[in-house]
Amino acid sequence: MGTGTAQTETGTARTVTVYGAYGHTGRFVVAELRDRGFVPILAGRDTGKLRALAASAPGLEVRPASADDPAALDRALAGADAVINCAGPFALTAAPLIEAALRAGIPYVDVAAEIEANVDTFTHFADRARAAEAVIVPAMAFYGGLGDLLTTAAMGDWTTADEATIAYGLSSWHPTPGTRTAGTVSRERRAGRRVRFTSGRLEYHAAEPTLLKWPFPAPIGTREVVGEFTMADVVTIPSHLDIPEVRTHMTTEAAGDLSSPDTPAPTATDETGRSDQTFTVEAVVRSGDTERRAVATGQDIYAVTAPLAVEAIDRILTGRTHAVGVASAGHIFDAADFLRALAPHITVELV
Repeated sequence: MGTGTAQTETGTARTVTVYGAYGHTGRFVVAELRDRGFVPILAGRDTGKLRALAASAPGLEVRPASADDPAALDRALAGADAVINCAGPFALTAAPLIEAALRAGIPYVDVAAEIEANVDTFTHFADRARAAEAVIVPAMAFYGGLGDLLTTAAMGDWTTADEATIAYGLSSWHPTPGTRTAGTVSRERRAGRRVRFTSGRLEYHAAEPTLLKWPFPAPIGTREVVGEFTMADVVTIPSHLDIPEVRTHMTTEAAGDLSSPDTPAPTATDETGRSDQTFTVEAVVRSGDTERRAVATGQDIYAVTAPLAVEAIDRILTGRTHAVGVASAGHIFDAADFLRALAPHITVELV
């Protein structure tokens, strides 16, 4: 739990527009905001779904808005203290929502896992956001945000490293419809190619994936992973850390779940709506022959995105930041302190 406040100096609760509030991740974000004392404003494209969500949480305002309607987006953000974008594909929603946030003069956070969408945010908005002293944090989620925080914390006092590897030990991966749609958009943008970060730049290629053995810490132990199963960490980490080689690996079971069209969406197994999926994420940075590690464990990659995004909003609104402009989690926040604040949702160990 964070140490900030969800209230303004006058004692009124801070409001946060959640775009895509009725989606799988959006619902977790709305619940987390309410638990933390914020007042969510429910926004998104589908009026019916917004009203159904509002009926289950009386007192919340509904503001329908299509991402291609700037006036509607302005109304959705009017009077809000910040906005969290949970609506993919982010290739279609991120830029319009960022534009609206800049017009409104409020911070923007999204949970994008799409590599290209995150590259677009850094490329197209860095200069404008810095000039406006605005705060834009993309990929503030399980993919992109958590890996960046772990890697930054593991770096400690190092100013450079030779390589960083983030290994994802997921027990399973039941993708949401939004994940599948976003994946389709990304594959189309890449023309079916794979992507990696090597020699200090993103590289698109057609090489076949390799299978490796990764020694996860107990209790998961050594598992087979798909090498260079590239996630948004290859955008967030190099945006502020001097590491020319950044790789991400994924357990083969989870990769198989994601690629199969027959894998069902997540199923709730507790009162919070979490699935029974568990994860271990290990970030390893190497400089010469020396390695430093950070490990995170928890349950349900979609559910833990909510405390990541909401903790980010809390810290931004209470001034606990290190930068302005477009910035990744590890750049704008104190990574080790942020990770500690995620307990009990995520357990973190620095080695």
